[in-house]
Amino acid sequence: MAEMYGKANGCSRGRGGSMHMFDASRRFYGGHAIVAGGIPFAVGLALADKLQDRRRVTACFFGEGAMAEGEFHESMNLAALWRLPVLFLCENNLYAISTPLPVQQSERELYLKAHAYRIPSEAVDGMDVYAVETAIARAAAAVRRGDGPYFLELRTYRFRGHSMGDPQRYRAKEEIADWEKRGPIVQFVDRLRRDGLLDDATLAAIERDVGEEVAWAVEEAERGPWGAGRGPREGRLQPGRWLSSPTGRRCARRCARRWPPTRASS
Repeated sequence: MAEMYGKANGCSRGRGGSMHMFDASRRFYGGHAIVAGGIPFAVGLALADKLQDRRRVTACFFGEGAMAEGEFHESMNLAALWRLPVLFLCENNLYAISTPLPVQQSERELYLKAHAYRIPSEAVDGMDVYAVETAIARAAAAVRRGDGPYFLELRTYRFRGHSMGDPQRYRAKEEIADWEKRGPIVQFVDRLRRDGLLDDATLAAIERDVGEEVAWAVEEAERGPWGAGRGPREGRLQPGRWLSSPTGRRCARRCARRWPPTRASS
């Protein structure tokens, strides 16, 4: 949360923001703004693990729009040639940014593309928590055994636009509403209830705990210091200084027009 605020106590010390989160201590390596940019990075991490005989699995997440990029094909080829311990996880939300799948991909069964590189692959219902957990556990076990890379196509859907500026004219509101009824949390909660593993009181307690954790994260982020944090470039990130620059002032004026401050009245 502090990283989202651009604060020095963020996981990337405020330099990454929402698109470049990074925490090596937890083996979380980004956050890449370039489409498909994280795929060759993941292959490099997997290569390092193999060269150093570390029994690890590198999980690489990307959207189906990344499969149109050259980096995807180069990375799949090298991962297969070198039998690298990397698990490719494609989150197919059907639209990339705003282009329907039939218009963006000639082969709509995306998992089949991995076969061209002799990489085992399968399609999974990405809206089913149980199906995703089962498939990933099976694939990760194969990768960890030394069988080489594995590819999973997780067929899912995003309920909101690609960004705040996305008018979503490429899909109908009825379509979104229909998919929301099949949301992974909705389905998961329903199944837990049917199996007698969840009741209203437990669900309320979970939601309360999550709300408190989010509130704590926001509070910590708001209390955090500005600046770039520790290191040789300390002090380079100064929001106050940036806002006083011509670019900062222009940005502030645009934000003020788009999101005017709310005034309380009595």
